[in-house]
Amino acid sequence: MKSLRELIEEAVTEALVAVVGPEGAEIDPLVRPTPDPQFGDYQSNVAMGLAKRLRRKPAEIAADLVAALHLDAVCEPPEIAGPGFINFRIRPAYLSEVLGRLQADPRVGVPLAEQPERTIVDFSSPNLAKEMHVGHLRSTIIGDAIARVLEFQGQDVLRLNHVGDWGTQFGMLIQHVRETQPDVLQHPERFRIDDLESFYREAKQRFDNDPAFADAARRAVVDLQSGEEVANRLWQTFCAESLRHAHEIYDRLDIRLIDRGESFYNPMLPEVVEEFLARGLAVEAEGAVCIFLEGFKNREGGPLPVIIRKSDGGYNYDTTDLAGIKHRVQVEQARRIIYVTDIRQRQHFDMVFAAARAIGWVPEGTKLEHVGFGMVLGPDRRPFKTREGGTIKLKELLDEAEARAAGVVEAQDERRRELSPEQKAEIARAVGLGAVKYFDLSHNLASDYVFDWETMLALDGNTAPYMLYAYARIRSIGRRAGVDLDALPSDVPLIIEHPSEVALAKELVQFPTVIQQVAVDLRPHLLTEYLYGLSRAFSTFYDRERGVRVIDAEPEGVRLSRLRLAEMTARVLKLGLGLLGINVVEQM
Repeated sequence: MKSLRELIEEAVTEALVAVVGPEGAEIDPLVRPTPDPQFGDYQSNVAMGLAKRLRRKPAEIAADLVAALHLDAVCEPPEIAGPGFINFRIRPAYLSEVLGRLQADPRVGVPLAEQPERTIVDFSSPNLAKEMHVGHLRSTIIGDAIARVLEFQGQDVLRLNHVGDWGTQFGMLIQHVRETQPDVLQHPERFRIDDLESFYREAKQRFDNDPAFADAARRAVVDLQSGEEVANRLWQTFCAESLRHAHEIYDRLDIRLIDRGESFYNPMLPEVVEEFLARGLAVEAEGAVCIFLEGFKNREGGPLPVIIRKSDGGYNYDTTDLAGIKHRVQVEQARRIIYVTDIRQRQHFDMVFAAARAIGWVPEGTKLEHVGFGMVLGPDRRPFKTREGGTIKLKELLDEAEARAAGVVEAQDERRRELSPEQKAEIARAVGLGAVKYFDLSHNLASDYVFDWETMLALDGNTAPYMLYAYARIRSIGRRAGVDLDALPSDVPLIIEHPSEVALAKELVQFPTVIQQVAVDLRPHLLTEYLYGLSRAFSTFYDRERGVRVIDAEPEGVRLSRLRLAEMTARVLKLGLGLLGINVVEQM
């Protein structure tokens, strides 16, 4: 289904061809939402830019364009304003027609991809040496939202968790496992670490203060890298236990991932280096193997290399990520690969992407995209930490979110005291986890944001509690009206007349456009902005003074029409929140 804007753009383009000639098809119709609703819904100022070219007044050109427009079914007669702006106002009858077609569509007009695109979303990616902390929050939540939107479109999505499961620190850790839990090789199923962070600190302290342990740890690294069986089994056991901790978080957040660590690509790394050398794209410099790409300079203005083999013969993130791209394109057949990481890694990915394209691993049309995000800050606008200056564990943050949400929900309304403990716990879980996710996703990705419990748990404003309350409120309208909103006839004649009905209808028909925009631009905050606008439009619609009567509206046809608008609003809120990874509740 084409968006309202697309319909108007096509009509203006046809008018441009009629007025200017065949070259009019190449002119941007410059259709944009109006800055002020009093001027209509959309506006084109294309006539202004044609004045010099056609040597005519913009208002005259605008008049000719309006005469050549064919939008009678969609818009009221276009109006010319000022020096030559063309204003378009959508007909309520057209909105009624569109929503009439969508009322029986569970996808509310969002089409399925005709040719699903194999897409890899690489996100979360914690270091298995430590417990997940607040620094993993953004990649995990943003990546999940992007994957959900693309999956809803019908794309063939592979969610990959590129965990850090390799490196010299694992020699230290597996040696500590060997010495503290000596029966681990005989009974790996019994291996448990209650606190990964404490385990890491203990191992690091021994490494720094015990020379014998440090020597044993270094030998363990050599054993691990050479594939020695005992070291490998200890490493696998430790990684499995660390992943168990991570997946407890993922399960709690309702996030699905396939774990594929750095170690997966280890066998491919020598071949990556040899192929770049053989193609003449890499050279040896000061003992290291480097790729020098045009356009990448260091701070002094000199060439900035992609180092794919260090002077000591070891490999690094550049090598691993290049191996990953090759495997994902050639073996996984991905046509779109999305990396969700800290924005500070942008240059790294720009260089790795350029190197992969230079060697010819990335076919024409295959997209490599980096979604960079800002930092989570504390009230002091520094990286968010505990009062003692330590890293905030993600598990503890989510525990606090649910506890705080329980307090907010309990304090807001006497009626909630009649709910069962199970119902209260369900609401607190939805509100708490939803608040953390929504607060993060509602910010521009590239921006840092201050983590603020009071703001994210507020029951007004652009927050998860407000959105969840808006959904639950609509569901309660159906119960109060004695109507099962889900069982309304699929062909209710929709009557769109009152300004609040028109405003709500305009919001509803935009849902497919917003989903498409999020899928293309990879900006989940566009969806939070839309959902907030939709909920506010419904609030006006349901307001006795500014809107219309719904439950007791007369005649019955008007009542059913308004109940259907309420149901469609709830459906879009549920769908949209679900695509952000947020579960709704029927009562709140």
